[in-house]
Amino acid sequence: MVMVIRKSEIKSWSKMGTRATFGLGILRLFEEEPDFYVMSADLCQSSGLERFRIKYPNNFINVGIAEQNLIGVAAGLAKDGTAVYATSFAPFISMRASEQIRMNMGYMGMNVKAVGLGSGLAMARLGASHYGIEDISVMRSIPNIVVLSPADCMETIKCIEAAKRYEGGVYIRLTGESNNPMVYQEDYTYQIGKANLLKRGEKVALIATGTMVYQALCVAQNLERAGIDPSVIDMHTIKPLDTEILDTLEEYDYLITVEEHSVIGGLGGAVAEYMGSKKDRPRHLLIGIEDFFPHAGDYEYLLKQCGLTVEQITDKIMRFIKI
Repeated sequence: MVMVIRKSEIKSWSKMGTRATFGLGILRLFEEEPDFYVMSADLCQSSGLERFRIKYPNNFINVGIAEQNLIGVAAGLAKDGTAVYATSFAPFISMRASEQIRMNMGYMGMNVKAVGLGSGLAMARLGASHYGIEDISVMRSIPNIVVLSPADCMETIKCIEAAKRYEGGVYIRLTGESNNPMVYQEDYTYQIGKANLLKRGEKVALIATGTMVYQALCVAQNLERAGIDPSVIDMHTIKPLDTEILDTLEEYDYLITVEEHSVIGGLGGAVAEYMGSKKDRPRHLLIGIEDFFPHAGDYEYLLKQCGLTVEQITDKIMRFIKI
């Protein structure tokens, strides 16, 4: 049974942010399908799971600050095919536990859904130790791992549900803070591996993921005022990449990928790997976090430091296409 989402819920979730929305989504999914486990690395409140822990203690396990054990225990619970959601901050679960994810989720194919909380720059003032700017590159390099990066809170709910239906290892990357801008204002059919065309244009295509999908829509408005009519694509699945939609862009002049992640190994890299084999392809601009660790500060400060504000992205694109 697919969860039905009301418009009023979408607005409420947007105010909460993706982490709180994740907790509510897990609770709601369990009340409809009480056949999975949820785990935390001592981040119950940060992951929005406190209500679930209190209400369903028999299906919740806190392993403490031990991400490697988190994945190991999750794999054991999932050995009979039961789905298990294992949560921690993005850099800790994607890198500290990368070997366990590689062997248990990738090689052995256990039905574990690893959830990277506060990815990208969302942890702001906690500094580089907590920034999730390499997690896509790590996770997508592991065979048999699906990588999902929802654009907003509503799509976060969709990812939670889709991951439950998928048999095998999934990494869900949650970006953004509270008051997360809405990309989707009504329910829609979500499918792993099928990107969403949000705006159809010509010659220039903006392909974004996570928080940068909303930024890309705002950038598109700026470009339209300059006489450019770009397409905007929400690439919510980084792996498997939607190559069918990329094939439709072969005749475009310019391809722009935008992500709150390192420009090394992320969405831009995945798109470049696929498009690089084509004889005729658009010029490609990769916009993301350059090869450095940003200095701590509030979220807006970090976006500006990394060149990821709407104005900065617009300027980069205008200079790239020389307008």
